[in-house]
Amino acid sequence: MVILAFGLVYLFWGSTYLGIDIAVETIPPALMCGVRFSIAGTIMLAVCAATGRKILYSPKQIALAAVVGLLLLMGGNLTLSYAELTVSSGLAALIIAITPLWFLVLDSLLLGDHHISGRGKAGLILGILGLLVLVWPQLRSGTMGHREFWASISLIAGSFSWALGSVLSKRWQSGMDVFSSTGWQVTAAGAGNFIFALFNRDLAHVRWTARSLSATMYLVVCGSWIGYTAYIWLLEHVPTSKVSTYAYVNPVVAVFLGWLILHERVDRFILAGSAIVVLSVILVTSAKVKEKTVAEELPAVEAAGD
Repeated sequence: MVILAFGLVYLFWGSTYLGIDIAVETIPPALMCGVRFSIAGTIMLAVCAATGRKILYSPKQIALAAVVGLLLLMGGNLTLSYAELTVSSGLAALIIAITPLWFLVLDSLLLGDHHISGRGKAGLILGILGLLVLVWPQLRSGTMGHREFWASISLIAGSFSWALGSVLSKRWQSGMDVFSSTGWQVTAAGAGNFIFALFNRDLAHVRWTARSLSATMYLVVCGSWIGYTAYIWLLEHVPTSKVSTYAYVNPVVAVFLGWLILHERVDRFILAGSAIVVLSVILVTSAKVKEKTVAEELPAVEAAGD
């Protein structure tokens, strides 16, 4: 199940870069995200109810799920959708690659129950180097203007929001069914994005084309229903430092889908960078993650006195 869930996240979330690019061609990002997550979340909750899963929980449990959904799918996903209007998908992928580093910091500060080995940390660093090789031609030949700079800053903030939401999702496990919890998260994100879209007057600038709507529905099914559910399930069963390897694999998948579907060029930098990324994933996913002992969690004086 763990291998299957990783495969679903790697494949389908890697393809969402392409889907987002197409969807925001005529649909403003916030409105696109609002439509995507509202449809996905509502149907997820309906399916849960129809299959006998509990969907009604205490206001506190639903509120916590909503906070996680807003951090992940509004703070993280909406910023990516806006950034892809300005920066290349390669540069966006490179910036998002810092997400695993946020995971390490927040996992230690907010959870504090795992130590990742030196091998795992080496894999994280190698993954960033691989992505640098992957997009090096674009970075070397391109110039970064004012809009590109602020889009890049927003991606850094978005990656932090995503990591924070992921770690809090793990910390706030409150007995909710994983699929029902995911449904509430996605529904809350849909509502949040819709409210932002209304204040931003997105309805005045939208053009509903078959191409953009098809891309949006692909994001609903493959990005939200399949990929996001698998991601939340992984957070409950695997250390976050290992789950975060999606940030390395997804850009590689996106590059090769661009080559396959849009006939984008694949050169030696892309091949070398992809190989390094795959190696980094092997290092991180195979690294041993040690749980802290009770003695480690106690202050030094108390531990010494036991």
